[in-house]
Amino acid sequence: MQNYHKMLENNRAWAARVLKDDTGYFGRHEAGQRPHFFFIGCCDSRVPAELLLGAGPGELFTYRNIANQAHPNDLGMLSALEYAVEFLDVKHVMVCGHHGCGGVKAAMGPHGHGVVDHWLHVVRDVYRWHEEELEALPDDVARTHRMVELNVIEQVFQLSRTPVVQRAWAKGQRPILHGLVYDLHDGLLNELVTGVDSDEKARLLGARVTSRSMPQRT
Repeated sequence: MQNYHKMLENNRAWAARVLKDDTGYFGRHEAGQRPHFFFIGCCDSRVPAELLLGAGPGELFTYRNIANQAHPNDLGMLSALEYAVEFLDVKHVMVCGHHGCGGVKAAMGPHGHGVVDHWLHVVRDVYRWHEEELEALPDDVARTHRMVELNVIEQVFQLSRTPVVQRAWAKGQRPILHGLVYDLHDGLLNELVTGVDSDEKARLLGARVTSRSMPQRT
């Protein structure tokens, strides 16, 4: 309970500091939000979206899940995506993975992790498609790092296939899709995918994620 009460104390101290510096702060945010970015990230507590991007309240619309997936059956993600694109009119959608991701590690190993095994089936497919490439790498660290990257690329591709994004692109070249990986070692974001704003670019991305894999996705 001590940590819980400490968090509440931190909240009160933060609110007091904000009001001291800017008396209209909460009033402006209460009126509505106009974020430019939709951020899909991992649940991992070491990947705080606003901090690592230097963003303030109101700049990011966020959704987080295990292994930062744009899961085609995740109604929560799809609902958030629809709201971000069709109602908030965000300009950019980012998928952000991170090195040391426990979800990706679990997907690379045998089953036996409980409910999360069902959630990770898309990531397991990515591992299966690229198993030959991954097994050729020198050690587990290198394999996991590469798998994190492949997962981000695949999730951006999955986003491009959603009806929400397809409808938006039919009206114009937004949102623009991006894929990033956060390095826990140095705090830097590495850009893997950027500027995907059309079906043509999405198809090229799809070819990239399967270029060293099985001939067909099954």
